[in-house]
Amino acid sequence: MRAPESELPLIFEDASVRADTLTILDRITLSIGAGPPTVLIGPNGSGKTTLLKAAMGVIALSRGRISWGGRENVPPLRRAFVFQRPMMLRRSVIANLNYALRAGRIPKNERSVRVTELLNMIDLQALGERPARRLSSGEQQRLAFARALARDPAILFLDEPTANLDPAATKAIEDLISAASSRRIKIVMSTHNLGQARRLAGEIVLLHRGRVIENGPASPFFNSPRTPEAQTFLSGELLV
Repeated sequence: MRAPESELPLIFEDASVRADTLTILDRITLSIGAGPPTVLIGPNGSGKTTLLKAAMGVIALSRGRISWGGRENVPPLRRAFVFQRPMMLRRSVIANLNYALRAGRIPKNERSVRVTELLNMIDLQALGERPARRLSSGEQQRLAFARALARDPAILFLDEPTANLDPAATKAIEDLISAASSRRIKIVMSTHNLGQARRLAGEIVLLHRGRVIENGPASPFFNSPRTPEAQTFLSGELLV
């Protein structure tokens, strides 16, 4: 599977999200283009999940604009989202994948082959008939990842995709992320794991209090952060 980059660049212009008197995103201006994964980091409550949901189109902005490939108000047909705790349908692993393929408008005569490809990709070939809700947490997250890829997204949003997973399950998800990125699917993900950010990121976005504090290529960010907030965060101190 190789997705086109039709929804890139993803651009936020003066974008804010407010809930009553609380500002969650505060006048974000950010451009995300093709290439290796863009990783959002920052303390709890910094706006990472809200930024991902706004990019997906499931949260409306209070002000500003978002464009996908130079267009606004684009239906999210070429975007996919994997939540930190994905919901499993009350059906088998294969049926979960078939549901995603139907939703992604994949022709019926292609679905059987695609299901096999997806099962092989996530190494669940032997569990296709098992109820999805009986899978382990790591297996469920791999299935959620496959469901997202079933619609051939141009952009894949991942919200803390390995939170609460053990090291082996974490590595399995990271391998899937790397494989998807190698197929030119743009990954935009959040994580609290700085080691994971170092392993996966081509670009880092540091958020704090709903604002972009620092944004740029991963290597310079980790080796010589420009802002005091980034220096504090990377040193392991609390960013308040």
